Amino acid sequence: MSDKKVSCRHCKSGSASVPADTTTIHYEKFWLYRHCSSVQQRHQQAQKAGQLFSGLLAMNVVFLGSAFISSMIFNRVAITLADVWILLSILKVLSLFWIIYYLMGTSRQPHAVLYRDSHAGPIWVRGSVLLFGSCSILLNVFQIGYSTILVHCKSKVEILFPVIGILFICTQAYFLWHHSKDCIQVQHNFTRCGLMVTTATNLLVWLLAVTNDTLHMEIESQLREVEQRFSGKAPSSHPHWCNETALCTCPNTTICKIFQEGYILLYPFNTEYSLVCCSVLYVMWKNVGRRISHHHNLDTRPKFKLQGVVFGPVLGTSAVIIGACVFMMYQIQATSLDPSRQVLVIYYSYYIVLLPLMSVGAVIGTIIHALEKKELDTVQNPTRSLDVVLLMGAGLGQICMSYFSIVALMASNPRDLLNSLALAYSVLMILQNITQNVFVIDGLHRRHTPPAKEEDTKEEQNHEAYSQRRVSMLELGQEIRKASLSYIHTYSHLSWKRRVLREISFFLVLSNIILWIIPTFGSHPLFENGMERSFYGYSTWFVIVNFGLPLAVFYRMHSVGGLLEVYVTA
Repeated sequence: MSDKKVSCRHCKSGSASVPADTTTIHYEKFWLYRHCSSVQQRHQQAQKAGQLFSGLLAMNVVFLGSAFISSMIFNRVAITLADVWILLSILKVLSLFWIIYYLMGTSRQPHAVLYRDSHAGPIWVRGSVLLFGSCSILLNVFQIGYSTILVHCKSKVEILFPVIGILFICTQAYFLWHHSKDCIQVQHNFTRCGLMVTTATNLLVWLLAVTNDTLHMEIESQLREVEQRFSGKAPSSHPHWCNETALCTCPNTTICKIFQEGYILLYPFNTEYSLVCCSVLYVMWKNVGRRISHHHNLDTRPKFKLQGVVFGPVLGTSAVIIGACVFMMYQIQATSLDPSRQVLVIYYSYYIVLLPLMSVGAVIGTIIHALEKKELDTVQNPTRSLDVVLLMGAGLGQICMSYFSIVALMASNPRDLLNSLALAYSVLMILQNITQNVFVIDGLHRRHTPPAKEEDTKEEQNHEAYSQRRVSMLELGQEIRKASLSYIHTYSHLSWKRRVLREISFFLVLSNIILWIIPTFGSHPLFENGMERSFYGYSTWFVIVNFGLPLAVFYRMHSVGGLLEVYVTA
């Protein structure tokens, strides 16, 4: 496979879709399609072939890494965690070399980036990359510190792997922040392969993080049962685990405890970072060689403005505050030696109240979308297509756990108060996911219709006059009053359909934020209540929870972005 650069002066058939200031087009060329008469047809076929081969490369890398990780889980003697770390380190180094080459070479070539996709890499996605990347760096720092203290009984790989991880995270975060919108027009096939190898590396990092999180939760649960046994309380049933002698003793218990608690706190952010990076890299892969029309390139996206909403922020803020209180109560009780059933009742009751409100809001929003006369946006958009796939795919994690929980609770003792609440929680969670997906996906496909031009012009003039005028302390009260009147004026001039859509979208945004925070920072009632664990068995339920829980957390975070898109376009 190779790339072919053709001047527009010698290729009239392909210059129609290119902006007027473009002087060079880099067409793709593949030896299988060298007999095609049309340059455009040869370019399209070569593009499909490049995507196919780079996709096959990523598939083989993922299967190889999955085989290593699975072998580590089922046969720890032949394949150890250090072997998996070595494989991931090699992939990270290869990805690092390609990213550096892209930053220093590919992106700096003439006519390399003729187009930038305005829909790709929105600010909330790039902000998530920086936030989760920073937390992942701190996680690796804690891991390095803990391994350094126990260096007398730890292998050098346990220190080297997080060091390579820090370099990989920093370089990748910089790359995605500055180049997530690129539609690269040179070195198509090499760029596709580099993006796919980097995507596969992030997927394998996520898969390893899920398995390590499983081990961590198993150890934590066994320690709690040991504490209960020593306190005179009968421990819950669990499978037989081999007793291993602790070969490493920490010389400084306080420092080790700080490292351990920091590691546990920051661990979920590592999984989220990998998933977000995979989604951004996939969009970049789809945009390789893509040409965006001049009209589409100049299309300005609506900006986020906190105007036209009153009840949504009030209800959403109330949900966040109450949810934070429930979360703190749950965390305090869950970490004690004798956790109370009452805190689980409060936890499930909070969800049973919030989830129906979210479902009703999503249904009302979907009905309003059906009543509106907005046209559907049928323009090809890889970012929107990926958003739909991620919403549907990530939502399957929570739905999967809920169905397994429903079967276990119905077959056990559904009349018990706690089991009844858990059953209602699972059913309502399924309904909320489905209704929210329909509302968000329908909203993403609606074409944006900006307000009247006269109102926009008047608002811009008022804003400009306000910016140029220096406000003194005596005029402050008058300016606040004017701003309040302007807010009320804007709210009253919105149509009732747009007003309701904005209220619902903002309420759902805040609700999904609190539903993202609660499981991310360690609240796992599906494991703590013990009913499903005793029904399916210790190991089986761990696999179900640790497969579905990261997807459920990612679903909440991704829903926030989709709902913000619906809000700004309403």
